[in-house]
Amino acid sequence: MIDLDLSGKRAMVTGASLGIGEAVVKLLADHGADVSFCARSEAGVAALAEYQPKGVGSVMGFIADLADGVSTQNFLTAATATGAMDILINNVGASPSRNFLYMTDAEWQSLHELNLLSAVRCTRHCLPAMRKQKWGRVIMVASGAAKYPNAALIDYGATKAAMISMAKSLARKYGSDGVLVNSVLPGLIHTAMWDRAATEIAVAADSTKEEVLMRNGRGVPVGRYGTSEEVAAMIIFLASNAASYVNGAAIEVDGGTSGHI
Repeated sequence: MIDLDLSGKRAMVTGASLGIGEAVVKLLADHGADVSFCARSEAGVAALAEYQPKGVGSVMGFIADLADGVSTQNFLTAATATGAMDILINNVGASPSRNFLYMTDAEWQSLHELNLLSAVRCTRHCLPAMRKQKWGRVIMVASGAAKYPNAALIDYGATKAAMISMAKSLARKYGSDGVLVNSVLPGLIHTAMWDRAATEIAVAADSTKEEVLMRNGRGVPVGRYGTSEEVAAMIIFLASNAASYVNGAAIEVDGGTSGHI
């Protein structure tokens, strides 16, 4: 029997009001975890905080901007005020599409603050308690763009590649302490971000959003976009005792898009 029970575990999810983050919060709680999450949207946090888990878990939301170091620390302090975290999901991130030649230093720095330094800060905060109790899970939500760079997502891909590298280093350093660190690399996942992109493409091509999504989905070996819930399922596995010998892995959840051996 595969042990996916997270009852009694405390989990933290960053950037979790929509998409993959929202799905992870719900599934962690459904499997018994007490979940603290954050997002910038007050309405989004309030809506997700109302979720009623199917299991014995719970959900608590915090408003925070993880591109800001002070806001991040305030969130971490509040979320761990009643106890340390067993599970950390570094999910927050943005993926702006822009031209390398016109990107400013400030744009590079701001995306690194949000995508990479948020993961550094949250991991640094949660890791000591995990080491002390000899059990912990840290999961980086990276991207297929980290391994297969996209010309329009240069800074995004760079931050996600750095997350994977950091995860592998931490896995080697702290695996003997019972802290397992892994990365999940979503591929083409149907989220609000892809809805917006498909709408922009449809307007330019005199098409519809649905037609654009269908065409894009055909390029995936399984013939469709993935769902946030399918990515969340992999994250739950990595957070559980079922993945007790998985450490330092970078696992694609992309419907077979990645072509390397």
